[in-house]
Amino acid sequence: MTDEFSDDVGGHDLRHHGDSDVAPGLVDLAVNVRLPSPPPWLRERLAASLGDLAAYPDARDAAKAVAARHGRPLDEVLVTAGAAEAFSLLAHALRPKHAVVVHPQFTEPEVALRGAGHPVSRVLTSADDGFRLNPHAVPESADLVVVGNPTNPTSVLHPAKTLRALCRPGRVLVVDEAFADAVSGEPESLASDRLTGVVVVRSLTKTWGIAGLRAGYVLGDPAVLARLRSVQPPWSVSTPAAVAVAACCGAEAALEAEALASRAERDRTVLVDGLRELDVTVAGRPRAPFVLVQVPEGEKVRLRLRELGYAVRRGDTFPGLSTDWLRIAVRDHHTTRGFLDALSQALT
Repeated sequence: MTDEFSDDVGGHDLRHHGDSDVAPGLVDLAVNVRLPSPPPWLRERLAASLGDLAAYPDARDAAKAVAARHGRPLDEVLVTAGAAEAFSLLAHALRPKHAVVVHPQFTEPEVALRGAGHPVSRVLTSADDGFRLNPHAVPESADLVVVGNPTNPTSVLHPAKTLRALCRPGRVLVVDEAFADAVSGEPESLASDRLTGVVVVRSLTKTWGIAGLRAGYVLGDPAVLARLRSVQPPWSVSTPAAVAVAACCGAEAALEAEALASRAERDRTVLVDGLRELDVTVAGRPRAPFVLVQVPEGEKVRLRLRELGYAVRRGDTFPGLSTDWLRIAVRDHHTTRGFLDALSQALT
């Protein structure tokens, strides 16, 4: 596969996500939420917020906490009901003439853009090059570019200088950093960069086990964020979600997130080493808490794994990938060893 510029939707099920691959009784390696439930200190904060549900939600304290965490003024912060709301706001607030999404990556940005009536072009990164982004593959005419970093599902972490090379006058660059806090030290992040036209989308659901709560935020160019605020529904961020954002952006939470990221790196090493012992092709250099692999007759392998009790994420719903690609979430050593034993059976 080589870098490709394409307008073809390609028949991919862009609405398919990892939770669709999970079923009762299966060990879940399809969903990238790291914790099975929020940590005790966060559950206590959330429980305490329930007494305030009669009042309309107020996300101002959450925005202040985000601003302090990333060293930004308040007009460069917008709290959202998860990353998905952020992509919807971008799609409805902006009027791009030529929107480009870099794939394979999380499909909701493209879904939101198409749903708002915008035609979308795709730039496909290459498996032969470890799915690394070539900024020259993005057409100069693009006035909106969306890229993930680290990218889901490839687990590739693009250099910050590569992303900055995409900046142009009149162009909005959207960087999806939903998994940035799952990489130790958050290298290559643009969250603290104050660049014209650059917007960074963050999610808190992956690290803190709160996918059901919908909590995230947007950082970036105040002119762009002002347009997002103009289309954000009133009170879209619930009181518990605002409490979660504030709590997860505190100093102690940052230290715990770093510890979780370091543990994920160790767990990922166990998974990658085991996959290579089975002669399974691992894409690129994984940096996120999930790994993309290529196996012959991948759909048969995926279904066999289900029979053996394990759910992994099918890859063919991501533009640029086929059924021979599978995404595997990083879990603890015990779970990974059991999965590798099952994969060995599924491959034979």
